[in-house]
Amino acid sequence: MRYGRPIRRRRVWVLGGIALLLGLSASAQAIAQDGAIVGWGQQVVVPQSALSDLVAVAGGEVHSLGLKADGSIVAWGFNYYGQCNVPAPNSGFVAVAGGYGHSLGLRADGSIGAWGSNDYGQCNVPAPNSGFVAVAGGAQHSVGLKVDGSIVAWGDNSYGQCNVPAPNGGFVTVAAGGYHSLGLKADGSIVAWGWNNYGQCNVPAPNSGFVAVAGGGYHSLGLKADGSIVAWGLNNYGQCNVPAPNSGFVAVAGGAIHSLGVKSDGSIVAWGDNEYGQCNVPAPNNGFVAVAAGDSHSLGLKADGAIVAWGQNNYGQCDIPAPDSGFVGVAGAGSTAWA
Repeated sequence: MRYGRPIRRRRVWVLGGIALLLGLSASAQAIAQDGAIVGWGQQVVVPQSALSDLVAVAGGEVHSLGLKADGSIVAWGFNYYGQCNVPAPNSGFVAVAGGYGHSLGLRADGSIGAWGSNDYGQCNVPAPNSGFVAVAGGAQHSVGLKVDGSIVAWGDNSYGQCNVPAPNGGFVTVAAGGYHSLGLKADGSIVAWGWNNYGQCNVPAPNSGFVAVAGGGYHSLGLKADGSIVAWGLNNYGQCNVPAPNSGFVAVAGGAIHSLGVKSDGSIVAWGDNEYGQCNVPAPNNGFVAVAAGDSHSLGLKADGAIVAWGQNNYGQCDIPAPDSGFVGVAGAGSTAWA
């Protein structure tokens, strides 16, 4: 966070990913099997007819983005910074990401388009703008993975979150926390850099065997090949204390100050802050195949295509619209923190 120690109730969103990114604490989205997007919560300001044939969805603080099968991006919600005004030509996109007040799109030609709030240069993609294969958005910084395995980061660098440590190579995925960044290497190690007041960049030893990485508001998580989860950073609500038995996990997600993991038996384990019941997985706790975390709410996708949501519901983020079926992806809050 930017202005000292974290404030107890704040908006926080967690980690940007590759193609299917995260939504926001004010709304949640999912993609149905017929390609239509369903939105609920704060705002949906484009006609439903425009939200069809979508293949990915992403969210910023109070705006949302959808990637269509034809390679165009649809954006809706809060537009104070122009984060919903996709620049021309709106075509050729293969992935989307959302920051606090800016948006990013990865094109099939390997270039990144960025628009919206640019007070820290988070929309100024460094030259050469080519060869990118993944993109993620932090609070006011952006991160891109190149085809050669190197990472490029730009925008707010107050805490060194854009200073990729050497050697800058061998990365296979990227993530962005609030004011820190993470990269997973092909050798199974994690590199983290940026704001480190809570040790969120200090990957515990042995730093090996990781297959996935996630960022919380002020903590980080890594999933190991043996099915265990390692968590480090701010632990004021036990968000880094993985419950026993720490085994059998196949997916991991980080919320503001809570964490979630999916087990191979289809159950969800949640730990950390539970003020709004975001760690109380509703019964029956089985049949889950994916999990996502918002600021103070959680979402799980079931094998039958239904979504279950629980926790804080002040914007209707847990009120899943009917019909609750046919979903193939789920996303919660996005990937940064601010106070």
